[in-house]
Amino acid sequence: MIVAPRPADEKARLATLQVLGLLDSPPDERFDRITRMARRIFRVPVALISLIDAERQWFKSAQGLALSEMPRDTSLCGHAILSDDILLVPDAQLDERFADNPIVIGPPHLRFYAGCPVRAPSGHRLGTLCVIDLVPREFDTDDLATLRDLAHLVEQQFAAIHSTMVDELTGLANRRGFEAQAGQVLSLCQRHDWPATLLYFDLDRFKQVNDRFGHAEGDWALKSFAELLRHSLRSSDVVARLGGDEFVALLSGTATAQQDTALQRLRQQLAQLNTSAQRGHTLAFSVGSAALLPDEDEGPASLVARADAAMYVEKQSKARAA
Repeated sequence: MIVAPRPADEKARLATLQVLGLLDSPPDERFDRITRMARRIFRVPVALISLIDAERQWFKSAQGLALSEMPRDTSLCGHAILSDDILLVPDAQLDERFADNPIVIGPPHLRFYAGCPVRAPSGHRLGTLCVIDLVPREFDTDDLATLRDLAHLVEQQFAAIHSTMVDELTGLANRRGFEAQAGQVLSLCQRHDWPATLLYFDLDRFKQVNDRFGHAEGDWALKSFAELLRHSLRSSDVVARLGGDEFVALLSGTATAQQDTALQRLRQQLAQLNTSAQRGHTLAFSVGSAALLPDEDEGPASLVARADAAMYVEKQSKARAA
């Protein structure tokens, strides 16, 4: 079995998948309708909308398969997201990449596979719309065109979700997207007694950048800081722009113990950016943190409010020292 390599844009791809909040989300008729249609049109026993997470493929919609996820290493969809082309496997037993794959030699005994990559509006390939048969078969040019048309319907749904959950300027989650993701993460942490910490960032002197250099320069500052947050934190951390120059990051599990290291890395990268960019102003931030209280059923809004208050204390301390 040949395991698919990771795409060159893997970190950004996973971050986009995280922002959209699709993983482990409830069944959605918009997607189920498409897989039912694919199964009926191609007369196959299995049709899936598969999302490729860091170590698994998770099925947003599955017709004919009583599973919600499978390991990424055994996934044919992991190969399919490496290209914009449809991955067509007429007979997996005759394909050296998949002949000894556990899902070929064992249940569900896959023989035929056709998977079309489905992309977010950002262009990142998040997964596939795929159809599977348990016997070898062929796909003609009309079949390929039809599968692409159905995959485009999936992408349209991704775009609709993207428009409501993602900040257009930075590509991070917006407030609504953050609240949806953070609610799920906090519930999970509370259920398993895992730690969680929220970091609240506010850019220093941002209004002066807009007033002196114009809004285009302000947009550059916001996008640059968002990109630094992406690189400084894990792709599984929930990072968002709440509005204006205010950003948050929800760290959970082991990441909470590494927050000081992550903040130090962020400050170092910001210093390097200021040195190299030479924009005539210096980007800086104030930050406050709030840890999830043990045995407390605390929601995102409460955690944000406590971290915001801590950030304000730091900002006032800087103002007094200036």
